[in-house]
Amino acid sequence: MRIGRILAAGIATAALAGLGLTGAATAASLTPSQGFGAALTPGECTDGGGTVDWTPNPANPGTGTCRGGTGNGQAVD
Repeated sequence: MRIGRILAAGIATAALAGLGLTGAATAASLTPSQGFGAALTPGECTDGGGTVDWTPNPANPGTGTCRGGTGNGQAVD
C-alpha cells in the first residue's frame, strides 16, 4: 500500500513537470508576429524580408504594419 502511494506521487510529479515543460516550449516557440515584443523599426521589418505598410490605422495612429517576412502583422514605428 505504501509503495502504491509513492508510485502514484511519483507519476503525478512527473505529469506536472511534463506540463510545465510543455508550457515553456510553447511560449518559446511564439514569434513576434504573434503579438509578443515591442513594435519593429522599418529597418527590422525589411531586414526580416517584409515591407512596411503605412496605411492609416485608426487603432494605432502614426504606426505602420509589417507585411510579410518574419515580422508579418507586427506594428512598425
